[in-house]
Amino acid sequence: MKNSLVLLFTLIILVISAISCSNRQKVSESNVARIIKTLSADDMKGRKSLRPEIEKAADFIANEFRQIGLTPVYDDYRQDFTLYSIQPSYSSVSINGNNIEDHLYFSVTHTDSLTLTLQDLSLKRIDNSDDFRDAFIEFRNDNESSIIVIGEEHKDWFNRYRSYFNRANRTLDFDQRPNDLFIISDEPVNSANIKIVNDVKSFELENIVGMIPGKIEDEIVLFSAHYDHIGIVKPVEEDSVVNGANDNASGVAGVIELARYFSSGQKPERTLYFVGFTAEEVGGYGSSYFSEQINPQRITAMINIEMIGKPAVEDENTAWITGFDKSSFGEIFEENSPDGFKFYPDPYPNQNLFYRSDNATLARKGVPAHTISTTPIDVDQDYHQVTDEFSTINISHATNTIRAIATVSELIASGDATPTRIPIESDNQ
Repeated sequence: MKNSLVLLFTLIILVISAISCSNRQKVSESNVARIIKTLSADDMKGRKSLRPEIEKAADFIANEFRQIGLTPVYDDYRQDFTLYSIQPSYSSVSINGNNIEDHLYFSVTHTDSLTLTLQDLSLKRIDNSDDFRDAFIEFRNDNESSIIVIGEEHKDWFNRYRSYFNRANRTLDFDQRPNDLFIISDEPVNSANIKIVNDVKSFELENIVGMIPGKIEDEIVLFSAHYDHIGIVKPVEEDSVVNGANDNASGVAGVIELARYFSSGQKPERTLYFVGFTAEEVGGYGSSYFSEQINPQRITAMINIEMIGKPAVEDENTAWITGFDKSSFGEIFEENSPDGFKFYPDPYPNQNLFYRSDNATLARKGVPAHTISTTPIDVDQDYHQVTDEFSTINISHATNTIRAIATVSELIASGDATPTRIPIESDNQ
């Protein structure tokens, strides 16, 4: 009798879900093609987040949300924020009374001029016998402003990191991290006098955010994709626009079409957010800012969509999910894959993709936040190239992928499935 009741209850849930899905507007190939083609057109100039042309892409997405009828979470769907670029324009460094102009680099987030002595700083060493990367990560992640002296046998590592830190340091807020000076020397440091004058630039950016209010306000299912790309590059056969059709106009098409799908039919049980993140390509700053403005406990699941315009080599109707073992999110998608489609674990575990997309910031806060993708990145020749154009996109495959995501997401949106939280561990930080 008990088993019969359980079976009956399960059947009722499935029938209700089927009725709900049948009332939804079907995801159409024509809409998917239109969105990808528009966002990857040459006049978008590659949608670079630190360039004025990114505004044209933002306007397009906001207008799609408006036409669908999403409720704006922020004014005109825009979550505005400022990204700062900080770079030393002048520095004077004296160690043990000797001026040093080479064999050093800085990591600074302070806006004003800095004048420091050894008494203001911790003194740390990466000796020749130390593992450079382990020691470097440890010192970079601590909360102390330091002089970090690196043994001369680590010269190659030192130069590799120096080329990175000599670029501008981007930050959402000042003084978020300590100010560190790295020098290469085998000699002990007994005194230091340091002066740094910083050049600070600011960039006004915006995430595009719309919502469908559900019956439960504080249980949010978040659908996201980044809409920026890398802009203009040195011409290749007279083509200089990196259009980003697959990366990530295809993902944005997924978010917009999922918004259209869920806006039709009955009101969802859980509240649904649809987000276009900016500045993913320059460090994930859009998703980082968003995650600081919302309580992660309110987010039941985050479905981040990245590069779904090309099918896997083995099978067209498949998609892979990053961080499959970190929550039950992947199992829910795998076990409820619609007929003719398959969700499966990320086939590139060595590339650490789980922490390389916009899901990462909320995942570190315990949200079951995962990225869904389909592109065979080990053989794809168009990634970050001028050849990533609309003509390379398999529209049928992208549409089928969005439909499959919609089918499984319906279970989460309705409350019939709830992925487990991601454990907050020190190695996630």
